Amino acid sequence: MKTFHVEIPDCKRFGGYKPCIPYKTCYEGCAHPDRPFGKKILIINLDAMGDVLMTTAQLAPIKRKYAESYVAWITLRSAAPLLAGNPLIDDVFPWDAESFLILEQMKFDLILNADKSRRSAALAMKLEAKEKLGFGLNANGQIVPLNEEAVYNYKLGVDDYLKFRMNNRTGQDILAETFRLPYERDQYVLHLSEEESAATIAYRESKGIREGDAVIGFNTGCSNLYPNKKMTIEQHLELIDKFSAQGNTKMLLLGGREDTERNKRIYNTAIERNPNLMTKLFNTPTEGGLRDGMIYENAADIVITGDSYGMHLAIALRKYVLVWFGVSCWSEIDLYDRGRKFIPLADQSREEVLFCSPCWKKKCPYDLECMKLIDIEGIYGLAVEQIKRHR
Repeated sequence: MKTFHVEIPDCKRFGGYKPCIPYKTCYEGCAHPDRPFGKKILIINLDAMGDVLMTTAQLAPIKRKYAESYVAWITLRSAAPLLAGNPLIDDVFPWDAESFLILEQMKFDLILNADKSRRSAALAMKLEAKEKLGFGLNANGQIVPLNEEAVYNYKLGVDDYLKFRMNNRTGQDILAETFRLPYERDQYVLHLSEEESAATIAYRESKGIREGDAVIGFNTGCSNLYPNKKMTIEQHLELIDKFSAQGNTKMLLLGGREDTERNKRIYNTAIERNPNLMTKLFNTPTEGGLRDGMIYENAADIVITGDSYGMHLAIALRKYVLVWFGVSCWSEIDLYDRGRKFIPLADQSREEVLFCSPCWKKKCPYDLECMKLIDIEGIYGLAVEQIKRHR
């Protein structure tokens, strides 16, 4: 393509604003001659931050199927830092008016919408692409599947029996099918910068964590949208008390801004009960944002968590994860053989699942029985086994 006698290169690095290398033009011998756009793909995934991390598992199969491709992703501004520096993504667009103007001008070969939400579906229908997979919006404002392979995923949203009782496939498997991608149980893709990796090491050293020490991270919170996913404060204190007897073991309280007061309460109560914990238990900062939080969770070797963003972050960081479930669907989560899922059992001997779990209810009519059934002893025992292996 030529515009006013200016040659516009077919190069993902060329934005038309400045050279990618100072004092070097594209016409004097490109330093990156292997960067054509190829297949132009847009991923739409706005919703929960944990889901955004889980969707990164589709990036490797996208590159397997479309080796030469340009991959853009639009997500909420709050989730965009999760995609920073990702080597398999060429552009990240935050959900705002500026991004809409740019995307409306672009033409894509393929749009992949992961979200069953009206705003994401509407955007998928509005933008120009040769092919669209996933979910769209019809003339009545209803969310609809855009391709046959998206039907099973779609039905999971409208059929509780299928979702809660029948499905045993992971979210990654289901989304790969939705997008017509080869499913090979690919990992999440999360990039930590050299500075962030160095900050992890520095934080461990600042807390006296030595080589050979095992670090337990307690992800204590969850989204305010589903507060019933939380372990009680007393349950956390019980676990902390159990780990206090383990030598060469340190503990971190992890979380975001919404967990600040809760973590402070857990920490202060634990120290009041056992002052010796001051050298073993540390309350990590919660106000620094997503990238800062990654550093502290990365400092843990084992993460104990509910089904939350913190769980997905631990999976992305390839930690050993012990996760309890109650409200949400454990079958859809893949720990990649690094940990164990604890589900609410009404009868441990027969492994009989609590009749009302999972449910995805925001208010519980049964006094949060699923949270009362969290297997504290089982979590502690498995963590101790892992600590022994770590040493």
